[in-house]
Amino acid sequence: MNKPKPLISAILNLNLHRKPLFSNPIHLMALTQTRTTHSDPPQNDAEDDVLCSNPEQTQEEQPSSPSLDETPSFVGSPGKYLTGVSRFERAWAHWTKLGRPKLIVAPMVDNSELPFRMLCRKYGAEAAYTPMLHSRIFNENPKYRSEEFTTCKEDRPLFVQFCANDPDILLEAARRVESHCDYVDINLGCPQRIARRGYYGAFLMDNLPLVKSLVEKLALNLNVPVSCKIRVFPKLEDTLKYAKMLEDAGCSLLAVHGRTRDEKDGKKFRADWNAIKAVKNELRIPVLANGNIRHMDDVRNCLEETGADGVLSAETLLENPALFAGFRTSNWVADNEKDSIDGKLDQADLVVQYLKLCEKYPVPWRMIRSHVHKMLGDWFRVQPQVREELNAQSRLTFEFLYGLVDQLRELGVQVPLHQKDGASATGNLAEVIGI
Repeated sequence: MNKPKPLISAILNLNLHRKPLFSNPIHLMALTQTRTTHSDPPQNDAEDDVLCSNPEQTQEEQPSSPSLDETPSFVGSPGKYLTGVSRFERAWAHWTKLGRPKLIVAPMVDNSELPFRMLCRKYGAEAAYTPMLHSRIFNENPKYRSEEFTTCKEDRPLFVQFCANDPDILLEAARRVESHCDYVDINLGCPQRIARRGYYGAFLMDNLPLVKSLVEKLALNLNVPVSCKIRVFPKLEDTLKYAKMLEDAGCSLLAVHGRTRDEKDGKKFRADWNAIKAVKNELRIPVLANGNIRHMDDVRNCLEETGADGVLSAETLLENPALFAGFRTSNWVADNEKDSIDGKLDQADLVVQYLKLCEKYPVPWRMIRSHVHKMLGDWFRVQPQVREELNAQSRLTFEFLYGLVDQLRELGVQVPLHQKDGASATGNLAEVIGI
């Protein structure tokens, strides 16, 4: 059995009380190393923790992390997003300045890292979230900061997401990144057991005064807007009160996952778009919808049915990063869709493009292993022995992974992505979903 990572072990052994300092460094990574909590393939800890790199890349070409070691001081007037009607105007002015993005990469546990974000942006994504950053560890651990948050100038608009249960700790972490992003986001939606133990994410829904204090602390002291990502309550009226409280506290944008804290299985439970619509109608700030986005028809339907200002996609993007350019996997092509054609792109192509981005923006091999499994899942079902070869590799190399893609092609595996006839691969929203 694999031994737990030292950092994770230390966190899990913390004494938890009503206001603990979390238990999980779980999500984030943006360009360099990160800690993962799950993955399709078996984990090969020692080697997969190693940061991938391109030995031919010169020192000048190596990307670098933003300077986060010193806590930034204020620039301008704090609290500019918390002043009556003008706050709503500022919230919309900021969203408009960013181009009112509608197609957004959701935060994903150790999966929405910089190379993957950039791949999704190439295929139509108009904004993206980092994975969740652990605010206390982000403040205390320089190595965690340098490895877990990296970005580049093309990586905008960008939401940087933190988990937190202490306003002061959250503010310190947020100040370190506010000059490198467009929103600082508070994770109020993580439903996993690790979040229960750490007392953050969706488990703060039981302590709304604390949630309010987190939002107010950032809104009063940052120079970028505060956003929040939530799940819904079982009762709609509770959800609406919750959303309104967040808006009143200074939240400038709200992403709503239309499932409750207990509805963890996205395949078993459909997201409640009616609840998202009700939140949108209740608030005066931009609202994003999360849940049930499998292809661009879902995007169109969600925007129409909820009135939301944008949609987030997570799991579907892991299998098909070209989702927002109008491509879909064969399992989402109905038998009666006569206008569906081979899009001249497949997941093997996307893997190759992803690997090239990883050579430019190094990430831990563990992350690459996970993405290869996700993107080539349909291919491995045709040739499962190739998947076993990947699992047997304790030390991955780019040469091996490029060779693995070639091997699948030589074995005759062909699993094309599909597009609707006449759709452009540019990811143009008006062309793809007709709004």
